[in-house]
Amino acid sequence: MSVRASQSVAGLVADAALSKLIIAVVILGLLSYAVVQKLNDKKVESHFAKRNGAVRLAIQNTGFFGIRRFLSLSRSFRKHKVMEYVADDFKSYGNTFGTKVFGQRNHWTIEPENIKAILATKFNDFGLGTRYDAFLPFLGEGIFTLDNEGWAHSRMMLRPQFKRQQVSDIAMLEPHVHNLMSCLTRSQTESCDIQELFYRLTLDSATEFLFGESVQSLRLTPESADQQSDNIYVVVSDAGKRGFTDAFNYCQEVLAIRAIMRSFCWLLNPKDFRDTTAVAHKFVDYYVNKALDAYREGVAKLEEMTGGRYIFLYSLVQETQDPKALRDQALNILLAGRDTTAGLLSWTFYLLASHPRVFEKLRNEIVEKFGEKLNSPGKLQISFETLKSTLYLRYVLNEVLRLYPSVPLNYRCAVRDTVLPVGGGPDGESPVLIRKGDTVVYSVYVMHRRKDFFGDDADEFIPERWAEGKSWSWEYLPFNGGQRICLGQQYALTEAGYTIVRLLQEFDTLESTEPPEPEGFPLKRAMLTMSKATGVHIRLYKK
Repeated sequence: MSVRASQSVAGLVADAALSKLIIAVVILGLLSYAVVQKLNDKKVESHFAKRNGAVRLAIQNTGFFGIRRFLSLSRSFRKHKVMEYVADDFKSYGNTFGTKVFGQRNHWTIEPENIKAILATKFNDFGLGTRYDAFLPFLGEGIFTLDNEGWAHSRMMLRPQFKRQQVSDIAMLEPHVHNLMSCLTRSQTESCDIQELFYRLTLDSATEFLFGESVQSLRLTPESADQQSDNIYVVVSDAGKRGFTDAFNYCQEVLAIRAIMRSFCWLLNPKDFRDTTAVAHKFVDYYVNKALDAYREGVAKLEEMTGGRYIFLYSLVQETQDPKALRDQALNILLAGRDTTAGLLSWTFYLLASHPRVFEKLRNEIVEKFGEKLNSPGKLQISFETLKSTLYLRYVLNEVLRLYPSVPLNYRCAVRDTVLPVGGGPDGESPVLIRKGDTVVYSVYVMHRRKDFFGDDADEFIPERWAEGKSWSWEYLPFNGGQRICLGQQYALTEAGYTIVRLLQEFDTLESTEPPEPEGFPLKRAMLTMSKATGVHIRLYKK
């Protein structure tokens, strides 16, 4: 080998060695930086915790990287036993405990003071976290996906839409309840799944409230449902024809799974989801454009289109003329307005069917006050005011919402270092340190069944407990609380109350046709809202 060649090889070896040295120095530097940052972070954490008298929650054993807990939680969701799984956790670990999954620290609580801090007193310390990304493809930027100024602007626009005069339109409900009773009359000789009918009922009434026209899903047979797309000028070629009702149901299921996946929600975006999202968007856009056209033609045209009654879109279009904003807000309200009431009605009839004494007492109150038919002579008219003053009906609804709240699990993510009032230390009374990025999960379902709040019979359905004069504050949150309290709670209670009154006027006998619960409790489909996983099978008829 020549001298020049030898020098060239030596140079290459030296360059390679230098490159390795540089890489090693860079890696060592990065590791050192990470260690220093971690130590500084611990120092800041310690100082913040000491200043606030707070402690870090111990992390329960969740397996390597939290994989065991993730798999167990996922399995319980699939088997519709997640609420029992969560309730068992609180029995095992206490009313506030910590877990870690995939490096994400989660704090679980059923302490009213902690929930009050998250939703009210420390509202600005928490945000929705990954919910925005999970819901964005379908719901867009609406009141349930936005934080901060966007949320405040949405709430300011929507609050006037839920004034008492807007949500107390009983007359609008009657045609849909009549369709429901027709379905029940046809099937009174055999068992029916009334939960399915309630979800159709609330979709029908919600679309009329929002758009001025109902999808009339109670009039659709399963065979004709897909033909609905032609009626509303919606056609999807790739996914085949799919009616808005089916598209909405499917998209909601995907959203629920995306919400559970949190930071990994982007992995779930199948073509069928994209196609059915387009169906739902096109459906709502049709009504948005009608409202915008009427707005551009002036007040007289708006009044002509609404016929003097309240329609959500035709009112909201006077606040904003952005078609996407109108569509997003309408879909957000439809999602909540449909499921909250349908779930409440379904659980009510599930419980009434297994508690004949309560059914009889409630029906007696209704018949005595309103008669056995609509507009019975000498009886009160059904109205927003008379429904609110029907005491035992109110007790029944309160008790159903206690045992089966619409949203059994919820969470918030800390946007800055903060503190929860209780849950730390050996006695569980010390403040708890929450670091920026931590998640706090709270379960209204489990809190509502705490025996120290509601007595030893907290797991039992006893509407009379609401007649005892006790008052609960943050221990009872069927519609959330604080600044994000449900705007539509009066709408939901009015629709549920009206439907119950009309059904019990028409039918005097309710029988459960439910098979025995193999687990000893009803399986619950706890996704965005909670429904009975196997349906609510009953016979409702007049003797």
